[in-house]
Amino acid sequence: MVAIGFPVYRFKLMAFTLAGALAGLAGALLANQNSFVSPALLQWNQSGMLMIMVILGGVGHLYGGIIGAVVFLLLEEILSAYTIHWQFALGAVLLAVVLLAPNGLMSLWRRRAGA
Repeated sequence: MVAIGFPVYRFKLMAFTLAGALAGLAGALLANQNSFVSPALLQWNQSGMLMIMVILGGVGHLYGGIIGAVVFLLLEEILSAYTIHWQFALGAVLLAVVLLAPNGLMSLWRRRAGA
């Protein structure tokens, strides 16, 4: 990109700054909602759930994370009503999505809408 005249450093700096600002805003909102801040809030399962949501929805799609979050939370609510081992069933769903739709649920929707 530098060879064709784009200011790559400036774009990287803007992206990094914007990501940091959004993360800071999210942390401030979380602290305000919980009225408590602790390092225990930064457990691995919190970021793991976010990664599962993004993988379910589709990594390269604009609304993939939102679709993944909705599907994840709906499946969690539905499956936890039937069994305390809802994580196993959700893992099977995640495995099926990864094997059948490597680009997430948004790729299935786009494939269906395009056909």
